[in-house]
Amino acid sequence: MAIIHSKLDTQSTQYKQNATVMLDAVEEVRGIEKRVIHMAQEKAPRYIKRGLIPPRERLNLLLDPGAPFLELSTLCGYMQEGDTDGSAAGGGVIVGIGYVSGTCCMILVDDYLTKGGSITQLGSFKRQRMYNIALQNKLPVLALAQSGGGDLTSLGDWFGFSGAGFALQAKLSAAGIPQITVVHGSATAGGAYQPGLSDYVVMIRKQSTVYLAGPPLLKAATGEIATDEDIGGAEMHSSVSGVADYQAENDADGIRVAREIVRSLGWNKNIISPAKKAYKAPMYDPDEMLGIVPKDAKTPYDVREVIARIADDSNFLDFKADYDIGTVCGHLEVCGMPCGVIGNNGPITAQGAAKAAQFIQLCQQSGSPIVFLHNTTGFLVGTESERAGIIKHGAKLIQAVTNTSVPKISIVLGGSFGAGNYAMAGRGIDPRFMFAWPRSVVSVMGPAQAGSVLRTVAKAKMARSGNIDEDRLDALEKGTVDVIEAKSRALANSARLWDDGMIDPRDTRKILAYTLGICREGDKRTVNSSTFGVARF
Repeated sequence: MAIIHSKLDTQSTQYKQNATVMLDAVEEVRGIEKRVIHMAQEKAPRYIKRGLIPPRERLNLLLDPGAPFLELSTLCGYMQEGDTDGSAAGGGVIVGIGYVSGTCCMILVDDYLTKGGSITQLGSFKRQRMYNIALQNKLPVLALAQSGGGDLTSLGDWFGFSGAGFALQAKLSAAGIPQITVVHGSATAGGAYQPGLSDYVVMIRKQSTVYLAGPPLLKAATGEIATDEDIGGAEMHSSVSGVADYQAENDADGIRVAREIVRSLGWNKNIISPAKKAYKAPMYDPDEMLGIVPKDAKTPYDVREVIARIADDSNFLDFKADYDIGTVCGHLEVCGMPCGVIGNNGPITAQGAAKAAQFIQLCQQSGSPIVFLHNTTGFLVGTESERAGIIKHGAKLIQAVTNTSVPKISIVLGGSFGAGNYAMAGRGIDPRFMFAWPRSVVSVMGPAQAGSVLRTVAKAKMARSGNIDEDRLDALEKGTVDVIEAKSRALANSARLWDDGMIDPRDTRKILAYTLGICREGDKRTVNSSTFGVARF
């Protein structure tokens, strides 16, 4: 491998401007996250008086002290689904990957202090994404449950899809991946099936309730009068129904039991961890990541500057370096873990597509994970490009990136447009993990191009009728640009779960190392699958 010699001038005016706007964008994201947490903390005292532990404190009790925790999709639902002030960011649930009793686990904590933990469609999709990550990477799932259930004001619009989360729970159990749920509060109707479909259920004495119909609905439906404890209390489910497997005394005790269950799994007993390989940090300061992507999205930059700050010792084996300069492929190591990388220095040409498709096949052959660093306007268009076979070469690239079985991790650095997003393992191609830098853009095409296209089409239609209205055309073009811009920005994309979270560029190497390690361990793990999963008799 060869060391990348950075040409980034960190003292230049342009670099400092780039870093300033990127840092502002990072702080905007962190500000949104902090505001949601602050608003939740303001509501916490009245619940603490009732003996309940706030959601993030529950999370801290569950996690191993000092171990890493990667929170996912913190912006889910931001300014979506009727959220007018950003307070719904997070989708009513805290999700992430962390260590419990020495075991890497997928963790779900209902944020009952944010909108009562009610589940919107995007919040439901966030949960489903969590289950899919657990399934792909063979991660035990721990849920600290206390939710208001589905948001009844919107559930009618997406109820038909709501069973997908339950189906994923069933698949996890059948795949031999354990699910542990601590019911901290009430679990009603559809919410009762979440613990019901778990493999281990912990309930809390005189606090947890699980039932299909609560006392008011029961009385209305059948005329029967019963208390919460009679039809769904922890003692009844522990001694009569068998829904609960363990009974705890309070919130903290329930979490203690969950940690004990994880310890009893012996989840790592058959994993032979590879010997730790010595590696050198990159030669360049990770803080320099802030100034790589230009303030002006039309200004090009070399993706190797990013690679130089990700790769061990800034070493990079450039594949077919002279064959196509717009698509960069090569091998590197991240914290001692070998992987391939595909990055963009411009649009994807026919040659670039062929180069990347060949490189993906080589990674498949060697079993190397692939990191995709997005910054492309898409496939190159034009007469020359069409004659070069851009469609067939682009299609083969999409086939290769879709069908490779090695782990794929995508990071959107700058722009990711059109079919170029598919070719770079965008959300629709189902990478193992996908993250975005602030100020990144994902869209079918650039706003200006979209506005121009619609203007041209509308003008041709007007010409056929003999009445061209330039004012209407101006309004149409401007309106299109405004809509596309609003829907393609990083905040909007992350809010709609087009990625697994917005990350600080300076954390890119750490997050890559963490997720690559999760993928490597998951692929080596053997699980004891069954046909139907663990049944509760």
